[in-house]
Amino acid sequence: MKQMTLKAAVVLTLGLSIYACSDDDDAGSPVTKKQVIENYSNIVYANYQKAYDDAVVLEAAIDDFTETPTETTLEAAKAKWKLSRESYGTTEAFRFANGPIDATEESPEGLINSWPLDEAFIDYVNDNGTITNNGIIASSIAITKDYLESENGNGGEANVSVGYHAIEFLLWGQDLTAPSADLPGQRPLTDYTTDTYAGRRAQYLKVCADLLTDHLAYLVNQWKVGGEYRTTFLTMDENQAITNIYLGITTLAQAELAVERMDVALISENQEDEHSCFSDNTHRDIALNLQGIVNVYEGHYGSVDGASLQDLVGQANSAVSTDTNNSIAAALSKIAAIKRPFDLAISGGPESEEGAKVRTAVRELENLGANFIAGASKIGITVNVI
Repeated sequence: MKQMTLKAAVVLTLGLSIYACSDDDDAGSPVTKKQVIENYSNIVYANYQKAYDDAVVLEAAIDDFTETPTETTLEAAKAKWKLSRESYGTTEAFRFANGPIDATEESPEGLINSWPLDEAFIDYVNDNGTITNNGIIASSIAITKDYLESENGNGGEANVSVGYHAIEFLLWGQDLTAPSADLPGQRPLTDYTTDTYAGRRAQYLKVCADLLTDHLAYLVNQWKVGGEYRTTFLTMDENQAITNIYLGITTLAQAELAVERMDVALISENQEDEHSCFSDNTHRDIALNLQGIVNVYEGHYGSVDGASLQDLVGQANSAVSTDTNNSIAAALSKIAAIKRPFDLAISGGPESEEGAKVRTAVRELENLGANFIAGASKIGITVNVI
């Protein structure tokens, strides 16, 4: 695990760090790959900075809740968790791109967004009325940042000990209701007040929130102006850099989002296969992942708006560009048509009316990925989906 930069070192404003395309360029001059690479760097930095800022707000809300556990502070912490997912969800478009988020064993992705999560690894679980309490919280081991990091993935991929979904589970608990009830997990407040392990549970939650900001701070510092990875990326062979950008959005669209995050859950009809199964926030995960893909392809995020892959493809081949733009619009529309919450949409499987909508969206995401690959080839880039 790489040593994380102190949070105090993270630049909290974007104004001095983000550079738009030069206003001195001649009007109508072709967009260059170099400009696209620079704008992508600005997008990545801005998005990770926002995710970090929102995680800091989440950590403060968790501190308030654990210091004064009431229904009001619990609901506030839940609301801030959902808010933090809004900015992190779009950053998933930067994964699979050979960058600092997930390129090496030391990369922090597994400590930030790992799922699905085996609840019993962390806390008690209720299996049809039988309570099992053999998780970390019920143990006597000191709950520290080092310990929880070391336990993440220990003994199996589902042994997730930290990150957004560990925090989600600690706030909502298991979702034991039927999809038709349209309810998330119903963890009782007493888990943090009168329960035997209330103190350890609160400590666990606080440590997880602290680790989340640490890991996001690392990514911010990698991508800030002068940051280690940003410097490497901007000096990389241009075709390799563009290939990496395409790998990120194409792999997310065709494989990770379409298959792992949607089709697997649809086929299993199991809410445990949802991305955010405890909070019933999976519909937002899906929509935000797609929006992140669109942001990268079209070259914008927040106040950042510049040269894009869309520009390069449009310059090279208008027909492929039009097909890609149409597929983006179709994917956005078909994702929006999926019933909410997602566990209700998948509850009847792929043959049901609502399941068919999920499957239709999956196919459009796969088509979108194919369009990305076609567009990449028109600008001299070969994309082999991971």
